[in-house]
Amino acid sequence: MTVEPFPQWLRPPPGGFVAEDLDRLPDLPPNTELIDGSLVFVSPQAQFHALAVSMFETALRRLAPTTARIRREMTVTLDRNQRPEPDVIAVRAERAGGPELTTYVADDVLLAVEVVSPESRSRDRERKPQLYAKAGISHFWRVENVDGRPVVYVYELDPASGVYALTGIHHDRLKLTVPFEIDIDLTEIDRL
Repeated sequence: MTVEPFPQWLRPPPGGFVAEDLDRLPDLPPNTELIDGSLVFVSPQAQFHALAVSMFETALRRLAPTTARIRREMTVTLDRNQRPEPDVIAVRAERAGGPELTTYVADDVLLAVEVVSPESRSRDRERKPQLYAKAGISHFWRVENVDGRPVVYVYELDPASGVYALTGIHHDRLKLTVPFEIDIDLTEIDRL
C-alpha cells in the first residue's frame, strides 16, 4: 500500500492562510473556502443541495435586471482572512469581470445565497451571515431543506446596526422587490 505524501499546504502558515492563497496553492480541492484564516473543504453535495442551487441560479438569471449578473460557487474576498464561497450570488454587472476572475469583493455583491448542508450548518447559519453583514453585503438568503422543499430565510442588512434583520420566511413562493423584482415558485424543485 502506497501512502500519499502529505501536501505542504495542509499546514497553515503562522497567522493562518490569506485570501490570495486560494489562487496560489497547488491542487486545492474544488470549492475550497477560507474562513477565519482556515481552509474549509466542501463535502460531496446531497441531491437537495445540487437541485436547490441549480433552481436559484436559473431563476435568478431569468429575473435579474441588466444591472446584475448571477454567479454560482464563486468566492467573495471579504478581508485578508475571509474568502467564503456562497452557493449563488448576484453581482453588479459592471463588476462581473472577465473569464480569468477568481473572486469578487463584497462591494460587487448584491445578494449572497447559502443552501444549508448538514456538514456546513453552523457556517451557513451563523458564521457566514456574520461575515457577509460585516462586509456590507445588503442581502442574504439562507435556504433550508424542509421535507425536500426549500424554505428561504430572507435577511436585509440594517445599516444602523450593521447586522442582518430577518425580513421573511418563504415556503412555497419567494416574492420580493429587493435587491430586484423576484418571484420564484419554490415548489419547482419537485420538477427538477
